[in-house]
Amino acid sequence: MYGFDGPLSASFTSQRLRLHYGTWGDPAAPPLILQHGGRDHARSFDWTARALAKDWYVICPDLRGHGDSAWSPDADYTMLSYLADFAQLIDMIGADQVTICAHSLGGNIAARYAGLFPDRVRRLANIEGLGFSLRQPHPRESLPYADNIRRWLGERRAASARSPRRYATIEDALARMHGENRHLSMEQARHLTIHGVARNEDGSYSWKFDPWLHVWPVLDMPEAEVKALWGAITCPVLLFYGADSWASNPAEDGRLAHFRDARLLTYDKAGHWLHHDRFERFIADLKDFIA
Repeated sequence: MYGFDGPLSASFTSQRLRLHYGTWGDPAAPPLILQHGGRDHARSFDWTARALAKDWYVICPDLRGHGDSAWSPDADYTMLSYLADFAQLIDMIGADQVTICAHSLGGNIAARYAGLFPDRVRRLANIEGLGFSLRQPHPRESLPYADNIRRWLGERRAASARSPRRYATIEDALARMHGENRHLSMEQARHLTIHGVARNEDGSYSWKFDPWLHVWPVLDMPEAEVKALWGAITCPVLLFYGADSWASNPAEDGRLAHFRDARLLTYDKAGHWLHHDRFERFIADLKDFIA
């Protein structure tokens, strides 16, 4: 039975971790991967998947440490490990080419994959997925290497003593979710909350993502190498940007120029999660792009 009203659950193994994904639609249809961002989950794309499932075989993976995927025992949440998981998923699908729509951290992963394996990606829709804002760079980018290691060691020690935050009721977690993005309707926020929490033994609720995700790795790929991967992408790329987002506009900060075939859409009255904030416009633009 195909999933059109809701996703069918499945899993695959990557680097000894069991990773979860949901599927929508007919497996014989062209594959479309919808990849969520950091501290999010695959069910965040339910509205998009439902709108596309009649024409696409939609695959919505949970990143390691997120959603219903396993937490890494050694808290390995580096870009290289995310990238290896993403490559494993696409190899497991077995399609010659995939179409990808990815958000934030997921967009960062997908863009690097598309640069490494340009022949495997048919089209890439990237929702604010080019890394940290140039207006608000990660602190590691301005620290000496030794200071970065000391920062990382301190954060890991602190994380080892941290327990997942507990909410007494779903309503408490919902208030937190809605407080993070006031553009969300209460219906959207409730859906994201219900699928984003797990129930603890004492009856309280905690977010499904691993608290160690707050500990950022010491180093990432050098900026010049990331830009070189963007330049190696051969498929059409559509970048989405929310005018109310914390991120910087790729057309204004120069990042758009590193792509061979890319254009940018800017959404007013939308923040970082613009695919929620302006869903009707987003789904129309996405359908037009991937058709």
